[in-house]
Amino acid sequence: MEVLRVRDPDDPRLVDYTGLTDVALRSRREPAEGLYMAESAEVIGRALDAGHQARSVLLEERWLDPLSGLLERMGDIPVYAATPDVVREITGFRMHRGALAAMHRPTLPDVDDLLSTPGVRRVVVLEDIVDHTNVGAIVRSVAALGADAVLVTPRCADPLYRRSVRVSMGTVFQVPWTRIDPWPAGIGLLRQRGFTVAALALTPDAVSLDTFQAPERLALVLGTEGEGIARRTLSEVDVHVRIPMAGGVDSLNVAAAAAVAMWALR
Repeated sequence: MEVLRVRDPDDPRLVDYTGLTDVALRSRREPAEGLYMAESAEVIGRALDAGHQARSVLLEERWLDPLSGLLERMGDIPVYAATPDVVREITGFRMHRGALAAMHRPTLPDVDDLLSTPGVRRVVVLEDIVDHTNVGAIVRSVAALGADAVLVTPRCADPLYRRSVRVSMGTVFQVPWTRIDPWPAGIGLLRQRGFTVAALALTPDAVSLDTFQAPERLALVLGTEGEGIARRTLSEVDVHVRIPMAGGVDSLNVAAAAAVAMWALR
């Protein structure tokens, strides 16, 4: 383990960590360059537990001793240490969670292989959900409440974006996920693998989750924050389901709705 003291925030060796607050830039750059960012000792530890490999780590100097065990687990990689002010200049934010690691992005599984995996019975499909916080919160909820896999459509936010990973508390590493493309044509593949496809939607014919009899293999589609599930998708799924509501409220935030629905379908 090589500890490199950093004094210049423009050090070219730190290119992985610069401009982290520019969401559009990171969303394009991280997948293209084969990396993602893991923030906090707990999240980095979960990434390592899942077999992911680190390529470097950045932390404030005061965390070198408290995180020595974690750093040793990461192997022979550069460890960049700096003062809090320099770290903030590098990343664009105050880092309160100990460390930030640049990780090698794993290869996503083939969607058909994932659906054919023994024991995969509950699948959550995220259709065009663009808010990284919501994506992370959904993954955390479905990990806790029994989903076996998550599928994300082509326009959905990246589950391995730094904020998604952080909000998921690293559960994005334990729930198998991949992209399903094309969509909604992928509904046909789900059916071929024995899944009933349900859309969580506020439509007149939606069945209340109180009375819905969930089949053995179910794929639940959750829609984007603003418009909900696309009309074409609604026309092609097998059934519409809804959460019974009270108090004159018609809907929940998509992450909250995911948690409620998975609890009901457990």
